[in-house]
Amino acid sequence: MRFTLRQIQAFVAIASCENVSRAAEALSLSQSATSAALAELENQFDQQLFDRHGKRLRLNEQGRLLLPHAVELLDRAEETDALLRGERGLGSLRVGATLTIGNYLLPLIVSGFLQRHPESRVRLEVRNTATIAAMLARYEIDLGLVEGQVVDGELESQPWVEDELVVFCAPEHPLAGRTTVALAEIAAEPWILRERGSGTRETFDQAVRHWSGGVVPRLELEHTEAVKRAVESGLGLGCLSRLTLRDAFRRGSLVPLETPELDLKRHFSFVWHRGKYHSAAIRRFLDDCRAFAAGATRSDQIPLPAVR
Repeated sequence: MRFTLRQIQAFVAIASCENVSRAAEALSLSQSATSAALAELENQFDQQLFDRHGKRLRLNEQGRLLLPHAVELLDRAEETDALLRGERGLGSLRVGATLTIGNYLLPLIVSGFLQRHPESRVRLEVRNTATIAAMLARYEIDLGLVEGQVVDGELESQPWVEDELVVFCAPEHPLAGRTTVALAEIAAEPWILRERGSGTRETFDQAVRHWSGGVVPRLELEHTEAVKRAVESGLGLGCLSRLTLRDAFRRGSLVPLETPELDLKRHFSFVWHRGKYHSAAIRRFLDDCRAFAAGATRSDQIPLPAVR
């Protein structure tokens, strides 16, 4: 073969970072060595793989065609290297998860995975759906677990388990204790919501899209726990996954408001790049996730330790 793994590593890193200096830092190489590796690869095959815009390099059509094959080659090379070193683990795994999944489900799944495969390594990134999708598109993570819809032709998604949002308030709120509430009763209330780009906000916005005048949140927050604390303090109504609220409902620090006019159902999903090679670690981790939720028709029915 006329190419080396070092050249392929440089190509993939530059494709992800769109900058030679940042790619060199990620590879722990000098900028000159990284730039030379890419130049050698392009010159050997007389193929330009990037369009140059100052210091920014963006994949051209030929580069986009090569990228998934290059990533798979590196993944397989890593597995081969581990076998040659005598390792019996599944290798490393980079997982991205949205906040509800990442904070409430993934720590338990990852813990079980590492107990069964102590030689393996897992890096977990917890971000919103839009960020996870962007990281997958750049091959910065191997697998995503998200709450929102991902519309990207380069990414493939598969449903995992159903989830449902619920409107909630503080126990002192005038609507607390009602069996159901109508849209007209909550339309004018102040709202504490997750930020745009999150799967939770996307589901809420979709559910209220027909409200005349729409919903203007009083406060937008990037973290689920911050939304809960703000609602507990009486700042307004919130809307989050039932999974994140079941301990608060059990304690009585927050109260659910059932809104039959709103469709707040959604799915947690697995997402990966269509060109991504599914290593043994990815396959086993997906199996663990499915087994973890087996028997539950909705995420809040998955058995979890109670938070005291």
